[in-house]
Amino acid sequence: MNTTTILVVDDEPQLRRAMRATLTALGYSVVDAKSGEDALAKQREESPDLVLLDLNMPGIGGLETCRAIRETSDIPIIILSVRNTEREKVQALDAGADDYVTKPFGIQELLARIRAAMRRMPSNPEGSVAGEVVSDGVLEIDFGTRRVTLNGKTARLTPKEFDLLHFLAANPGKPVPHRKLLQTVWGPDYGEEVEYLRVVVNQLRRKIEPVPAKPQYLLTEPWVGYRLILPTAS
Repeated sequence: MNTTTILVVDDEPQLRRAMRATLTALGYSVVDAKSGEDALAKQREESPDLVLLDLNMPGIGGLETCRAIRETSDIPIIILSVRNTEREKVQALDAGADDYVTKPFGIQELLARIRAAMRRMPSNPEGSVAGEVVSDGVLEIDFGTRRVTLNGKTARLTPKEFDLLHFLAANPGKPVPHRKLLQTVWGPDYGEEVEYLRVVVNQLRRKIEPVPAKPQYLLTEPWVGYRLILPTAS
């Protein structure tokens, strides 16, 4: 039986009822919240496995709620919104969301996005570095414990950020195409969402690069993708 608990955050009671009925029927446990403030309280009390978060709410709003959750948790967050511009999606991803679904949506699409948000990369991807610790005295990555430190301070990575780092590290120094990264980290239904990569790479650089504006580890391959230079002791 599915034991995943989903927190549904939306100010529309009809949508919350519909989501609760549908997801419960599929075996999920559902907790709902009608506002950002309510969502933060429920997230602390219930410790859900995933959050479905509406952007347009009274009070602190979806983006601020997303940022607040992300400050203390790496729980997967999927934004639900009637807005469909790249700017809105980038803002949501930059706030820490893992994915973005535009209303109205089909339940099968939403379920696919939930599965994608909950999935983790295989522990031993091709060219695996699982279990290894790499360090150059500035950046240290422990692939076994999924722990990253920069200048001795722990860098808190979201699951998607670490999975992206992990897959790039399994192909050290090699350019990995956008589509390959998207389909490996997010899932086979992805491939065109290059803005997802751009945002997550920028987030990663802020966390692992001594000077994010001048990256030395996570490099851009123009028109192709990204490559990672693994830290090594000199």
